[in-house]
Amino acid sequence: MWIGFAEFDYLLGDVHSLKQKRSVVRPIVAEIKQRFSVSVSEVAHRDVHRRTGIGVAVVSGDRAHVVEVLEAIERFAAGRPEVELLSVRSRVIRSDEVD
Repeated sequence: MWIGFAEFDYLLGDVHSLKQKRSVVRPIVAEIKQRFSVSVSEVAHRDVHRRTGIGVAVVSGDRAHVVEVLEAIERFAAGRPEVELLSVRSRVIRSDEVD
């Protein structure tokens, strides 16, 4: 089994409250989940208005499929006009590498 995960660090645009932040972040999380059938959640900068970290996880029996899905999500993440993608950290591992 192959496990892939990525964390996307975003700078949000004209956001002045956590309520406004949620209105930007929730649609991104929902679209990633629906479009790519992966686990996804806001994982960092939860109490900061203009930053967020979104984490995704993919599991498959095929390493190439995991890499393909993570690359597609990264292209999607970079193409969002309402946010600026600052960085991406990702990794693909085999399940027997996990302690």
